[in-house]
Amino acid sequence: MADITTINPATGEAIKEYDYMSNDEVNKIVESSHQAFTEWRKTSHEARAKVINSIGETLLKYKEELSKLMTEERGKLYSQSLQEIDLCKAICDYTAEKGVAALADDERDLEGLKKGIVTYQPIGVIYGMQPWNFPAYQVFRYTIANLMAGNSILLKHASNVTGSGLLIEKIFHESELPNDLFRTILIDHDQSEALIGHDKVRGVTLTGSDGAGSIVGQQAAKAIKKVVLELGSNDAFIVLEDADVELAVETCTQARLINNGETCVAAKRFIVVDSLYDDFRERIVKKFADAKSGDPMNDDSDLGPLARKDLQEKLHEQVEDSVAKGATIAVGGQLPEGKGSFYPATILENVEKGQPAYDDELFGPVASLIRAKDQDDALRIANDSRYGLGGAIFSKDEAKAIRLAREEFDTGMVYINGYGLANPALPFGGVKNSGHGREHGGFGIKEFVNIKGLHVHKSQ
Repeated sequence: MADITTINPATGEAIKEYDYMSNDEVNKIVESSHQAFTEWRKTSHEARAKVINSIGETLLKYKEELSKLMTEERGKLYSQSLQEIDLCKAICDYTAEKGVAALADDERDLEGLKKGIVTYQPIGVIYGMQPWNFPAYQVFRYTIANLMAGNSILLKHASNVTGSGLLIEKIFHESELPNDLFRTILIDHDQSEALIGHDKVRGVTLTGSDGAGSIVGQQAAKAIKKVVLELGSNDAFIVLEDADVELAVETCTQARLINNGETCVAAKRFIVVDSLYDDFRERIVKKFADAKSGDPMNDDSDLGPLARKDLQEKLHEQVEDSVAKGATIAVGGQLPEGKGSFYPATILENVEKGQPAYDDELFGPVASLIRAKDQDDALRIANDSRYGLGGAIFSKDEAKAIRLAREEFDTGMVYINGYGLANPALPFGGVKNSGHGREHGGFGIKEFVNIKGLHVHKSQ
């Protein structure tokens, strides 16, 4: 029996089977990755940038093939799979354009020294554990920055998108990048823990749940390895009394339902001040009621299936548990019959502390609608969470919204009067149980480098 069987979540049918690699095979890959690094680290920043550009160009040759495979393996809408590839290409373009300057030595005039030099040197093999929700983007987000920094990459992808992980490896290998600088490895959890402790692995990065982050963080700490953790969240989208309600409704709908609601930085709690609550509620319930689930390859589908049957079951349990503890269903909330792991667009009201809909991350198209007394109460509710990845503020007073986002909102990212998954030019990451470390915006390039200080003394 195969170790991994990928399944189409729209039909429940098996796609392909895979076996785990042996420990010997994994160790050989690590050694080859390290050897490739010893050469790559000597490559100029400008030469690395050209290779990064070639990766982006090669990716576009496989745009339709990879998009269709991502849709088949995890159920995301095909149109959104295509958009994901465009975002990956944008990451390549941004990194190639900005990476050379970001990694340049910083010379400083210092009293008592001829000069001081801060230099950013690569450290070696970076091991990434990535989730299934954005099969390409999650990989490109950490890989491209670290290749630009001069490191080499190992990828352990989520088992249900194994085919996507292997196709991404093929794409990298068909670019100008030396093959051993990027390898997709098929391993289990015990092999993964051993890999974290491997002496040739110098950095560890995980995108996943806060539970997984706690485990990996402890494993990395035991081995004294630098780690970047991008974990879950239950992001609050705050609608203030001076907001454009129509804009807020449109944006919140998109920000909750995009990627079938399976997005760490999606809108999950709609916190609306009392004066706008009823109007907002009426409009957004209609939006959710009109959202159509269907074949993710069809243009007229608004939602595809959740990525796995067990995820569908878990989400429904969270909804039922919230209702048992006092929440009410404004729309949706019924487990559909038939094949696949679909779940309807759902809004819960009367959501309070102690319910999964308030405390936890609901990974699917389920939103919590919460009434706030006023602006201060809205921010209090927003920050009353163990998470802190992203969030949003809607207000026609842009200066006020910026001030609140900067000074009051305890998250790593805030959208103001809009929503976008990520921008390669701005940092991505969170606080509290949403993890630590940053990707994008030039920050990811320096997460896994040796920031080395050179003290150059005057000749006697």
